[in-house]
Amino acid sequence: MRGLAEHFPKPELLAPSLLRVQALLELPFALLAYVTVVRWLDRGLYRRLASSWLVWAASFSYMFVFCVVEWELRNPYTVDDIVIRVGSALLTPVLLQWLARQEGEGAERASFAQMLLFAVSTWALGHLVLFVYETALLYNLGHVGGRLPSTLVALCVLVGARVASSRLPDGEAGVALSSVVAGLRWALLLFFVPALAVRYGVNFGAPLLAAAAGLAVCLAAAIFALRETLSGTGTTRTAVWAAQAAVALLAGAAAGYAALQLVTDAYYEAGLLRAAGAAFAAAVAVCSVTDRWLARRRAVVSV
Repeated sequence: MRGLAEHFPKPELLAPSLLRVQALLELPFALLAYVTVVRWLDRGLYRRLASSWLVWAASFSYMFVFCVVEWELRNPYTVDDIVIRVGSALLTPVLLQWLARQEGEGAERASFAQMLLFAVSTWALGHLVLFVYETALLYNLGHVGGRLPSTLVALCVLVGARVASSRLPDGEAGVALSSVVAGLRWALLLFFVPALAVRYGVNFGAPLLAAAAGLAVCLAAAIFALRETLSGTGTTRTAVWAAQAAVALLAGAAAGYAALQLVTDAYYEAGLLRAAGAAFAAAVAVCSVTDRWLARRRAVVSV
């Protein structure tokens, strides 16, 4: 930075770009990443979420958390940065709602292949987000060289997964797979506003409260998903679903734990991201396989 400033005609002009970019761009960066994941899962949910008042609630919730963290780590630029963050919180919802209006119609696609590509895409996007945070937003540009190879791999994986997803035909999901997808859909919706508060609560003095809030969101999402997917099914089918869910949870937990232990991460978020992706992929694989086996079994019995 000093070398650049020494050769720049008017080095004072670098101040807004180097010292203010985080305060201006961190909020839209976080919200755009979140709604991108929602869009990959369900375009209809993305349009409704980005067009609703929830996008304003999330923007101000995230802004408040960022400002609290900024004040905890205050420096001579803190007050200026807080003013910029407030302005960013006012502009970002307008941007998100404009983007949602440009979105075309798209059918919900919840097949096993789609969900597997969703998990891969989310992992790759999360890896890129962590790279940007570590190097640019935290000004650790010296880490670029060490992180760049894995980041390029993640970028290639992301592009490949999204291209493959766009070319997959629509598919149908069984009861177990539908319940997992519905649970994730509800979790993303319910987690939208408090997401950043939960995340930073782990690091800033309220880990138990953050964990309780996260568990409450997961429990509420599970309840809503079960009401949505098991409504009207008989007792026998519900019991079979419970067995499928138990096997899927065990497989997901085992895959997630193995993925977490696979690599020692510089940031715990990277390990959690990898573990969550592996757990979700394993769970949807079990649900899809058992759904298909049950469908073939019913077809044979009916014949």
